[in-house]
Amino acid sequence: MRFGKACVVLVLALCVLSAFGADDKKKKKKHHFEKEQEVPFFVNKIGPYSNPTETYEFYDLPFCRPNEVQHKHHSLGDDFTGDHHMGALYDIRFEVPTHWAPLCKVHLMPDGVKKFKDAIDKYYYFEMTYDDLPLRGFIGTIDQELKNGEEIKHYYLFKHLHFHILFNGDQVIYVNVTADPHKLEELRDEEMTVEFSYSASWEETEWLFKDRYKLYEDNFFNKGLEIHWLSIMNSVVLVLLLTGFLAIIIMRILKSDYSRYARAEDEEDDQEDYGWKLIHGEVFRFPPFKSAFTAFIGLGAQCLVILFGIMVLALAGLFRPNSGGAMFTACVILYAITSGVAGYVSGVYYKQFEGDKWSWNLVLVATLFTGPFVVVFSFVNTIAIFYHATAAVPIGTIFIVLAMLLFVGFPLTLLGGIAGKRTAGEFKAPCRTKNFAREIPPIAIYRSLPAQMIMSGFLPFSAIYIELFYIYSSVWGHSSYQLFGILTIVFIILLIVTACITVALTYFQLSMEDYRWWWNSFLTGGSTGLFIYAYSIFYYIWRSNMTGFLQASFYFAYMGVVCYFFFVMLGTVGFLSSLTFVRRIYQNLKCD
Repeated sequence: MRFGKACVVLVLALCVLSAFGADDKKKKKKHHFEKEQEVPFFVNKIGPYSNPTETYEFYDLPFCRPNEVQHKHHSLGDDFTGDHHMGALYDIRFEVPTHWAPLCKVHLMPDGVKKFKDAIDKYYYFEMTYDDLPLRGFIGTIDQELKNGEEIKHYYLFKHLHFHILFNGDQVIYVNVTADPHKLEELRDEEMTVEFSYSASWEETEWLFKDRYKLYEDNFFNKGLEIHWLSIMNSVVLVLLLTGFLAIIIMRILKSDYSRYARAEDEEDDQEDYGWKLIHGEVFRFPPFKSAFTAFIGLGAQCLVILFGIMVLALAGLFRPNSGGAMFTACVILYAITSGVAGYVSGVYYKQFEGDKWSWNLVLVATLFTGPFVVVFSFVNTIAIFYHATAAVPIGTIFIVLAMLLFVGFPLTLLGGIAGKRTAGEFKAPCRTKNFAREIPPIAIYRSLPAQMIMSGFLPFSAIYIELFYIYSSVWGHSSYQLFGILTIVFIILLIVTACITVALTYFQLSMEDYRWWWNSFLTGGSTGLFIYAYSIFYYIWRSNMTGFLQASFYFAYMGVVCYFFFVMLGTVGFLSSLTFVRRIYQNLKCD
């Protein structure tokens, strides 16, 4: 049986790795060139620099274009990131310097001039690839002058691009593009003809091909790496100290409680019990809405496995710059193949909680995340289609993802639920549950669930908020995040802090003779997700320059999905840690 499970895990791991590794082997064979051999050159997309999601096809602007535009084969990740690689007129052959070469002459009508002016006014950038290496640059620039007290804008189009290429042996290592500031074309409100041109220079380097993507690691991270580490370690030490003090206090209080209860029993005092001992007959009473509760726990366990899988793949170096949405592809594949985890965990707890609506429970597990995500995706994808943005996912890719969820994810959820039902034993409670629940005393406002969620969400958030800025700058900007080692440490600290703070709040709740800890532990553990979404609002307003309905729709909709993911995952961590804690303290208590 163990050998069979190991084989299944191995097969699933190979499926994920092969999705990224197979193409890499094929690509490496294509990255060797002879002198004067043609190197693959593609134009990709354009868009406002401040709005990374708002991108359009390169030829939406009247640039030089071939008579027949050839489209590069798109991967699943390319469709997720809105990459549309198309052929171009640039002819930059391997190790062949070009001092100046004409690209084409474009006759611009007034509407074409207006398109370029609007693009320059919004700081449009372009994106190209040369031998699968990314190239980015701006379309033009603005010169402002004050004339007769009136500000006049002059729009200049960059009509000459220079490509500087590093090579080692027969391989391209690095490429950079710059616009020649001396070759500009002022855009006037009339018909005009613009001649585009380019040049290329080659330089030999000692950098190896396997390390070429390190040259693209953004200086935004590297320049402040030491400060970054110090900030992270400062947060880690602070959180560990707070968590340690909290654990020590809880242990001392528990020791005092045990001594007091033992002393009362030895003295055979007729005084009624109080505190968390008093509710030993209700503390293991199953929560209301147990089908929804177990479904959330199952989904949270799946989310935890997915995130660990993403971390492992990231540390293995599979998510490099310009990787064509490899991380998005990994998330979809991992979600599909780990659906059995959600079904199994939910099935085990639902059986232990004596549930009887199995079909509803499995459907709920399969749709708790998929349902909201499909609604959000349909909304933002419709907006992208309306704006003719490249972020609109093609219908073919949508069918592929739906097929993976229907024919891989859903069956694995059913199999996991059946396995969980058959293998689950009885719920082992240290104390017998009474037939009738006792009345819960009034609870002060500062000890209510909303107050607990604020306290429990703030401490874990304080451990990750520094790293959140770098992640947001990468996901919702143009920086390349590669500090996955630091991210792994922060993630582990986040789990530890969430577990500790939830356990502490569960103890305080039980001490108030409130036995409704099941849902409370889940909600307090997941409240960090609400803080992350609040930070998302703060980042959008005060830390970014994003504007427009399209960008705002993508940002707030998808960040809502991400925060929901973290809410469920951390809520599950909070519940499991609280369940372990509650079982442990009542095991050491003599119950009637």
